[in-house]
Amino acid sequence: MTQENKPGWKLEQSYTQLPDLFYTRMEPTKVEAPKLVVFNKSLAENLGLANEPDIKVLAGNEWPEGSLPIAQAYAGHQFGNFTMLGDGRAVLLGEQVTPKGTRFDIQLKGSGPTPYSRAGDGRATLGPMLREYMISEAMHGLGIPTNRSLAVAATGEDVRRETDQPGAVLTRVSESHLRVGTFEYAVQWGTVEDLRLLADYAIQRHYPEALEDENKYLSFYRKVVERQAFLIANWQLVGFIHGVMNTDNMTISGQTIDYGPCAFMDVYDPKTVFSSIDHEGRYAYQNQPAIGQWNLARLAETLLPLIHHDQEQAVQIAQEVLSDYGKIYNRAWLNGMRAKLGMITEEDQDKALIEDLLEIMETNGTDYTNTFRALTLDQTERLEMAGITTFVNWHKQWKKRLERQPQSEAEAFSLMKRSNPSVIPRNHLVEEALEAAVERKDFRVMERLMEVLKDPYAYTQEQDLYTDLPDPTDRPYRTFCGT
Repeated sequence: MTQENKPGWKLEQSYTQLPDLFYTRMEPTKVEAPKLVVFNKSLAENLGLANEPDIKVLAGNEWPEGSLPIAQAYAGHQFGNFTMLGDGRAVLLGEQVTPKGTRFDIQLKGSGPTPYSRAGDGRATLGPMLREYMISEAMHGLGIPTNRSLAVAATGEDVRRETDQPGAVLTRVSESHLRVGTFEYAVQWGTVEDLRLLADYAIQRHYPEALEDENKYLSFYRKVVERQAFLIANWQLVGFIHGVMNTDNMTISGQTIDYGPCAFMDVYDPKTVFSSIDHEGRYAYQNQPAIGQWNLARLAETLLPLIHHDQEQAVQIAQEVLSDYGKIYNRAWLNGMRAKLGMITEEDQDKALIEDLLEIMETNGTDYTNTFRALTLDQTERLEMAGITTFVNWHKQWKKRLERQPQSEAEAFSLMKRSNPSVIPRNHLVEEALEAAVERKDFRVMERLMEVLKDPYAYTQEQDLYTDLPDPTDRPYRTFCGT
């Protein structure tokens, strides 16, 4: 084996080729007694790390050869209000180049204060970091573009929140950490040339095919619009609620990022909000597609000087591209719902049939995931609404719809199995795993949950144990950002 192919860190620093205003060189703050609590072996192997990295690296006490730690600067619209932001508690060690030649950011989250901390302590607590580990890996299992988690290291130090909580550092792996907010930052605090360099970097890293087009910046924007439309359609199809869709949390790569107050919907209700700080429901489940378009409009505003030298023409051109977002999203969502219901062919009345089912589910307060699971297994008698007239009539129409397509019923149900997860990281299961890990230092509950979430479309007997709903409660489930 040559030195070049030898497993280990192969870190590069392409981001630091950008002007200095986009980052600050920053060493992680050393911690007292680091200890590895969870490690993603399969991801490590994909990254070309055959062995478990040194705990000192995963905790930020040391960094590997080739690393040049930086904190990235960016801005963002948070709940509609523009503000200066940046990596307030994270450092980027560098970009790992895998054996296949792909490039991934390696970031330590919770590694101490930076110039962008805005009076924060720069630290993270064990519970939220384990939660991000679980949810991001569950999203990967669902086949939804996402950043991933390589490890969580306990720091051996307490972090003050409402009470003292054990500290932790998460090693996050992402195609990049370029955000809509990065471009907003460039426009607000940089020059047009800084913006151009950032856009060129983003194109080269994520959309090199755009270089072949006459207007590469317009092509770049179009591709980001497409990626985000598909991503949010995928969120809606599995009942995922991000919780804080600020522009600094929308990636240029089209990956899901920043798992703060996110959660999966149990009972189908389009107005569902989990985040404790989203008092007006701005980021409710039903609003996610429109918020995606709003965020993309903010990206378009930053790119206008690059799209065309005449601002009016630039606005018109960008609006034409943005207007396609709704069409792309609706097509992706409709095709995804067809697959969830075994519709291999297309009929004009499909959307009405799908919307009728969702209305029945909302009216009767039925579980989103388990309803599609029951349909997939042809076990609708298990549903609480099984005997309700509206559902009975809908079920008959759906069965007739499947009979009209040339494919067999077996083919339809096979498609449904590939499209409807048997299990999701249900909120009460995630909380049980976190309580065991944080309060009792028992990680077995989390390990078992992660094992069934690894392939949510497997429909195994073991997964059956993880499909039960939580006990009824008068208190709505609430999630928090962890800072």
